[in-house]
Amino acid sequence: MPVYTYKGTDKKGATVSGEVTATNKAELQNQLRRQQITPSKMSEKGKEFNLPSFGAGVDSKELAVFTRQFSVMIDAGLPLVQCLEILAGQQENKTFQKVLTATRGSVEGGATLSAAMRAHPKVFDALYVNMVEAGETGGILDTILQRLSSYIEKNVKLKRAVKSAMVYPIGVITIAGGVITLLLWKVVPIFATLFAGLGVDLPLPTKVVIALSNFIGSIFGLLILVGIIGMVIGIKVWYGTEQGRYALDSLILKLPVLGILMRKIAVARFTRTLGTLIASGVPILEGLDITAKTAGNAVVERSLQKVRKSLEEGKTLTEPLKDSEVFPGMVTQMISVGEQTGAMDAMLQKIADFYEEEVDAAVKDLLTALEPVMIVFLGVVVGGVVISMYMPLFSLIGKLSGK
Repeated sequence: MPVYTYKGTDKKGATVSGEVTATNKAELQNQLRRQQITPSKMSEKGKEFNLPSFGAGVDSKELAVFTRQFSVMIDAGLPLVQCLEILAGQQENKTFQKVLTATRGSVEGGATLSAAMRAHPKVFDALYVNMVEAGETGGILDTILQRLSSYIEKNVKLKRAVKSAMVYPIGVITIAGGVITLLLWKVVPIFATLFAGLGVDLPLPTKVVIALSNFIGSIFGLLILVGIIGMVIGIKVWYGTEQGRYALDSLILKLPVLGILMRKIAVARFTRTLGTLIASGVPILEGLDITAKTAGNAVVERSLQKVRKSLEEGKTLTEPLKDSEVFPGMVTQMISVGEQTGAMDAMLQKIADFYEEEVDAAVKDLLTALEPVMIVFLGVVVGGVVISMYMPLFSLIGKLSGK
């Protein structure tokens, strides 16, 4: 029997490696799955093969459509292998097509659908695979796939709301910065040369703008640009660390307007994910672990891990949620009612529906408020630079008219 070496991550996200004796790759994947290990690399007697990293070219919309179609086919009674073959054949995305073809091959080799999907973690994440596994165990795979497609579609909508809230102000500020830089770098020096030739007395605003233009055109301006780029890269690298991610995510949640919106988005994502997992038969402890990893915010993730630990100690879900101070009182009260009535999944879905509507309304209000502010900002900054350049000309024209 061949010996395989593997490398991957365990349920806590730690990197693990080792050797396992198995008859084939499918059996190896099943053994690792039982140990709750997600493999990233496996090899047999020097014959190395890397599990494909296909996720970069598969977006959530494509995954939602695939899941919806898959559920309909399963409900119609088609065999798994045939479903995967049909869906792979009609898939326009070549990357996704390769993933589905590889998944079909693993299922044909004797692996379960969840084990076959687990080999492609960048396409089928832990939430997706665990729900499929629960569907296979309970014999309700078609129902689980329907829930998954609805979850993915709503998650896409939530992400779109975040982008809508962030893209507009960032885009306007970027354009304003580019226009001002271009004016100070190329246009203002022409006027400065003209004024120097005419010997005109310059008002204070014009002197300030010309001084800024000279600074940007000098070596110091270039150094500042390099410094800004370096700072952005540094922040990105720091955000990649656990400490940096927690600090920045904590700061975002404390911001006056954006923080409230991000908190609502975090609550909507948490309740929707956990509610979907519980309704699908995934154990609550495992569901909390998956929900924490997909929270999208380090503060929320740490709070949910504390909630999970408290549950392991025998406490209710509500107690640690109150102590976390991340979730609003209404959320903890409704979850408490769900615990007492035994309808936790339904209550979580209701909370998610409510907060998703709140997010939509908050994004609309934010964009409505930002639009005039951004227009005024552009007008004042760009208009101020232009007017300051024409002020000496107005003064010169006034003197010439007086003569």
